[in-house]
Amino acid sequence: MSVDVATVKKVAHLARIAVTEEEAAPLTDELNNILGWVEQLGEVDVEGVDPMTSVTPMRLKRREDVVTAGDDAASALANAPEAREGFFVVPKVVE
Repeated sequence: MSVDVATVKKVAHLARIAVTEEEAAPLTDELNNILGWVEQLGEVDVEGVDPMTSVTPMRLKRREDVVTAGDDAASALANAPEAREGFFVVPKVVE
C-alpha cells in the first residue's frame, strides 16, 4: 500500500491535525515507511506461537468480588464537564 500527499492531508483533516504543504511530503515518506514495516510483519511465520498480551509472563491481578455502591450516577456525573438528564454530554466525533 502506498500513501500519497492527498491521503496524508485527508488523514490529517480527519484527525484534526494541521498539516502544511511543507510537512505533507515528509509525512508521506514516513507513513509509507511505517506501512512497509507493517507489511513485513505480515510475512513473519508465527505458526505454533501462542498469542500473548505481554513479552513477560504475567497473571492478571484479581480483586475480591464485593457489592459496592456502583449504582450512584450522581457521583459519577459530578466531575463531568457537562451532563444532561443523567448522561455524559460529549461532542459529536463521527461525521
